[in-house]
Amino acid sequence: MRGRLLARSARLRDTPPGPGYKWVALSNTTLGVLIATMDASIVIISLPAIFRGIGLDPLAAGNIGYLLWMILGYLLVSAVLVVVLGRLGDMFGRVRIYNLGFLVFACASVALSLDPFRAGAGALWLILWRIVQAFGGSMLTANSAAILTDAFPARQRGTALGINQITALAGQFLGLLAGGLLAAVDWRAVFWVSVPVSVTGTIWSYLSLRETTAGARGRIDWLGNVTFATGAGILLAGITYGIQPYGGHPTGWTNPWVLAGLIGGVGLLLAFCVVETRVAEPMFRLSLFRVRAFAAGNLAALLTAIARGGLQFMLIIWLQGIWLPLHGYDFEDTPLWAGIFMLPLTLGFLIAGPISGYLSDRFGARLFSTAGLIVVAGSFLGLLALPVNFAYGPFATLLFLNGFGQGMFSAPNTSSVMGSVPARHRGVASGMRSTFQNSGTALSIGIFFSLMVSGLASSLPSTLGSGLQAHGVPAGTAHQVASLPPVSTLFATFLGNNPIGHLLGAGDTLDHLTAAQRATLTGHTFFPQLVSGPFHHGLTIVFAVAAGMALVSALASALRGGHEPAGDDTPKGSYPAYARKG
Repeated sequence: MRGRLLARSARLRDTPPGPGYKWVALSNTTLGVLIATMDASIVIISLPAIFRGIGLDPLAAGNIGYLLWMILGYLLVSAVLVVVLGRLGDMFGRVRIYNLGFLVFACASVALSLDPFRAGAGALWLILWRIVQAFGGSMLTANSAAILTDAFPARQRGTALGINQITALAGQFLGLLAGGLLAAVDWRAVFWVSVPVSVTGTIWSYLSLRETTAGARGRIDWLGNVTFATGAGILLAGITYGIQPYGGHPTGWTNPWVLAGLIGGVGLLLAFCVVETRVAEPMFRLSLFRVRAFAAGNLAALLTAIARGGLQFMLIIWLQGIWLPLHGYDFEDTPLWAGIFMLPLTLGFLIAGPISGYLSDRFGARLFSTAGLIVVAGSFLGLLALPVNFAYGPFATLLFLNGFGQGMFSAPNTSSVMGSVPARHRGVASGMRSTFQNSGTALSIGIFFSLMVSGLASSLPSTLGSGLQAHGVPAGTAHQVASLPPVSTLFATFLGNNPIGHLLGAGDTLDHLTAAQRATLTGHTFFPQLVSGPFHHGLTIVFAVAAGMALVSALASALRGGHEPAGDDTPKGSYPAYARKG
């Protein structure tokens, strides 16, 4: 089949694209980034069902690594490889790499849904094929913006990139909802859903997309590829393992291996920067950072991605661990309902993205992207002011404003970044943009989980120990449970488990308590009320840092330079006038 599709694609390359081709490119690339970003988050809420399905307790000793890599393996590959794949798109054809990405993604989706193993072997199968799937997804996301930039005239580029970018960001949150719905049916359905979409997208892309610019053949920057991939991978893995406890510390930032990963990763990335200034055809064109719109837009995107990732994970824990149980929802049902109650965030994305993209084509990116980030910062401060057991109306309004502000920022920012570079470098520029965005999501897990764990570690042990003893748990057992790392409690709520039932259920402690005491300890309200104070302390730190990041992002966005209305497409190899300002 692939041979026939390739032959059909080759015939299309000889036919000039018609006036409607740009809409074909938009619809296909939007489908590609939607399924790629949905699969980045779809397993987060469905992890309990997945681990039950393969017969593995994710919180048992030695299994927490499986849990982390199930979430982070996809993100790490996406962060590390998109620049390489964007550069390959510049060299060999953006559509060619994009089409191959859809094919790889489809094959990996089939393999994931057919996991033949159980326990640790089953988890490894899923992790490895998730990495392959991320490789295909990176081919899609690395080249989609460049394909659209080539296909659309400058006067419509913001609208097209806005739809594409907001779909990608909304996919992260739609993945949470889809994961909750599908996991309730069957854990394999979480992976089945990608199969028909990716197979259809593969056939459609091979039949409809065509190269509109000639590839600039050149040599592959092997040294740059190796130093970047190794350095970024080690650094992000070190940050990931920093959230796990080490010795007597609640986090692993004093772990020699984590420190070695951080120092070694930074060292390799510095070596990568030196390499890129000395090779004739670099993978990562540092010279693009001389363009103010490109540099400022990517800095703002990185900080916004970190803040957005922190928001996503903190909201899941807040809803699943505290708010939903306090309102009568069973812990096992909280993953699905958390996705439903977070829908205003996605709605804000979907409304603001296309509108701000269209308006930025006429009035420039700076106004909308900067104002959007100010709205995001204000929504974080509003969330900071909410009580732990909030009324849903104000909470939903703040989520909508956060999504709306991010939609206002993302579409114009992407258009500004992609329109500021020469046409021949759009593939690598798209990859660099995706790298900052994906790295921000991966960094957010390490940063915000560490902030939350640090906040919980100061007060959770004493609060948990005294609360358990007050309801009949022996002092020794209460002290043992309270001494467990706070990250275990966070992961339990994150996975939709009743933390107290999970922590006390391993032994026979519950059997020695009265029926009333058991009902209280494992009920809907005991744990949420117990941890609401310590959790709010950690939440204050998290949202304050996120608001600060959003304000710094707004400043970077405001410094991107002015705007001149664009007419026809920029001649190949030249910079737009507004990108040369400053």
